[in-house]
Amino acid sequence: MQSKAKTVDQYIEELPEDRKKALAELRKVIKKNIPKGFTEEMGYGMPGFAVPLTTYPAGYHCDPKLPLPFLGFASQKNFIAIYHMGIYADPTLLKWFTEAHAKASPKKLDMGKSCLRYKKPDDIPYELIGELVSKITPRQWIDMYESSFRNHRKRK
Repeated sequence: MQSKAKTVDQYIEELPEDRKKALAELRKVIKKNIPKGFTEEMGYGMPGFAVPLTTYPAGYHCDPKLPLPFLGFASQKNFIAIYHMGIYADPTLLKWFTEAHAKASPKKLDMGKSCLRYKKPDDIPYELIGELVSKITPRQWIDMYESSFRNHRKRK
C-alpha cells in the first residue's frame, strides 16, 4: 500500500496507533544505526533511505533522476515490511541475518528477496534491525549495486 504522504513524519502520523508506535520505533532504530551518507526520504509511497544523487549521480536504473534506494519500511495491509536491498544483493549478509534472526526472535522469519515481514509490531527485533542496517555503507552499496545489477544488465 503506497501512501501519498510527502514526508516521513506525515506518513507515520497517518498510521493507526498500533502501527504508528512500531514504525516510529523502527525509524528511530534505523536512523541511529544507518551509516552516514544515506538520506531519509519518501520513495515509492513509503519511508526509506537512499544514496543521494550528490553521492551517486547515475541514480537508480529505473529512473536515473531518483537517488539509489537502499532501505524502505512500510505499514502494509497485513504486516509491517522492511525492504533491505543489501540482504538481496549480498549472500553473506543474508546468511548472517537469517542465523541472527533465529537467535533474536522466537518467530519464524517471514521473508521475500529483500522484504522482511512482521505480522505483529511486537515481533520486530529492533536491535537486530539496527545491527543489520549498520553493516553496509553507501560506498559498499554502490559497489554491490554496480557489480550485481549494472554488470548483469550489460551481459544481456
